[in-house]
Amino acid sequence: MSSSAEQPLYPLLEQVDYPDDLRRLAPEKLPALAQELREYLSEVVSRTGGHLAAGLGVVELTIALHYVFDTPRDRLIWDVGHQAYPHKILTGRRTRMESLRQKGGLSGFLRCDESEYDAFGAGHSSTSIGAALGMAIAARLEGVRREHIAVIGDGALSAGMAFEALNHAGALDMDLLVVLNDNDMSISQPVGAVSNYLARVLSSRFYNRMREGSKQVLGVVPGVRDLMDRWEEHMKGMLMPGTLFEELGFNYIGPIDGHDLPMLIQTLQNMKQMEGPRFLHVVTQKGRGFAPAEGDPCFYHGVKPFDPETGAQLGGGEGITFTQVFSDWVCDAAERDPRLVAITPAMCEGSGLVRFSQEYPGRYFDVGIAEQHAVTLAAGMACDGLKPVVAIYSTFLQRAYDQLIHDVALQNLDVTFAVDRAGLVGGDGPTHAGAYDLSYARCIPNLAVLAPADEAECRRLLQTAWEHEGPALVRYPRGTGPGAVLSEGLETLPWGRGELRRRGGRVALLGFGVMLALCEAVAEELEATVANMRFIKPLDEALVLELARSHELLVTVEENTLMGGAGSAVAELLAAEGIEVSLLQFGIPDRYIEQGTQAEQLEEAGLTRGRLLDAIRQRLSS
Repeated sequence: MSSSAEQPLYPLLEQVDYPDDLRRLAPEKLPALAQELREYLSEVVSRTGGHLAAGLGVVELTIALHYVFDTPRDRLIWDVGHQAYPHKILTGRRTRMESLRQKGGLSGFLRCDESEYDAFGAGHSSTSIGAALGMAIAARLEGVRREHIAVIGDGALSAGMAFEALNHAGALDMDLLVVLNDNDMSISQPVGAVSNYLARVLSSRFYNRMREGSKQVLGVVPGVRDLMDRWEEHMKGMLMPGTLFEELGFNYIGPIDGHDLPMLIQTLQNMKQMEGPRFLHVVTQKGRGFAPAEGDPCFYHGVKPFDPETGAQLGGGEGITFTQVFSDWVCDAAERDPRLVAITPAMCEGSGLVRFSQEYPGRYFDVGIAEQHAVTLAAGMACDGLKPVVAIYSTFLQRAYDQLIHDVALQNLDVTFAVDRAGLVGGDGPTHAGAYDLSYARCIPNLAVLAPADEAECRRLLQTAWEHEGPALVRYPRGTGPGAVLSEGLETLPWGRGELRRRGGRVALLGFGVMLALCEAVAEELEATVANMRFIKPLDEALVLELARSHELLVTVEENTLMGGAGSAVAELLAAEGIEVSLLQFGIPDRYIEQGTQAEQLEEAGLTRGRLLDAIRQRLSS
């Protein structure tokens, strides 16, 4: 007789390595499987950290989708990617979940090179419908019969490109199923017996055969077909919030309870038999099944390791983060000047605007996952005398590049961009790395680009940028800095001026942003000069030229791609002035740096004390 210790912790889940195993289970066992999957997900993420609340909300939906559809032949696309942890567990990666977000481990998002079940790579949001439509077109042209399912949720439907894809899909009349995971009641609340009954009826084969057959028969009678269409639309519009999607050309079903597995499976089986664009509205609870996450789904959206019993975060507290520096500054600046307004594209917590939203609710604007709109909204505000601050991650500002150029910089409008998560970001990996902002921003006329070296300088440069009359971007990294002492005032720094931190001999290191600390560590051993550049644009040309004329070797160090970054700005200046001096440039190489700790990523990028010392000594000896 085996001991209790030998009994499997998750007896059903451990039978399911792939969706084929799932489909062999009897339907009545699926609710128990969902419970085990939810418990296992909470346990794993409590050790690894990562995105939790969204995944807990889609456990039943994930099971139902893989149970009904023939994945991976049928294309299942998740949007946003952080909903997909249950999907990973059910598609051959359960035993590797302990490696989540670690170097060489599973990605926290979707990657085609990780699994054939990840039909489309996704780290950013609102791409699923467009990608699924592209795959549906490819299938039609190739004469292949398969299903294409886009699961969009956690706010992703608020982005413009999602509606662009919906509009296109409806016009093409493609076989496409869009599943909306409505996990914050943002669209509607009528979930219950009536709406579930309507979903069963409207998705049933009998109803749809009657619907199409009646249209064919009555279509020959003048006026009757139009009357029938209007009656159907009126009745559905009275009872359900799907009129918009119906107008876009989709057959709308829902809303239904996303935690009712039998209901989900029956509805999906019915909708699988239907043709053309279909839209299923599923309402779920973010954080479902884990009480702390149910009570605070925002906090448990993305978490560090925690106690799975209490939800309490593990490990000691860190010092003040750059995000907190911004949070304090924007509130202090707003108190002084009523023209300051703050805008974020659905990143209130991550960008440090919670306190501002509470103290200045009338001056706070969360536009949802709509980065393009956030930037143009700021431009419109600036046109009429406000001084907007756009708090945005570096990787998300990429999505609003045209608006940055056309709507703000071209018109030379007074908008300040507080750009968080600049540089390498650890476990979130290449999709979220702020590796390109110095390059994509410094080439834009009128736009100033600033990079603080520490927390105190971050506060001062934010104020400097905000007082500058014109567009300015301040970029700062994730996490804490070297621990510089902050002032409580709103001091500025000289515009376009760097700072000579140390005078040395043959070598001058030019540090951009938080790479200054690395430059100072290297300079100690080489007895080198160190400059804190602060500004990428306008570059402190006088300082660069003085150092070039008085040193054998200039070394630029930045946590940005080498292609077109701060080092390139220095090289361009030297070439324009005809100054010949040996130049070494350090930054992120022309490849994606995979996930790991930030220290591991910096090592991979060559941004370490040892790598710099070796390269500098080799150059000096050559």
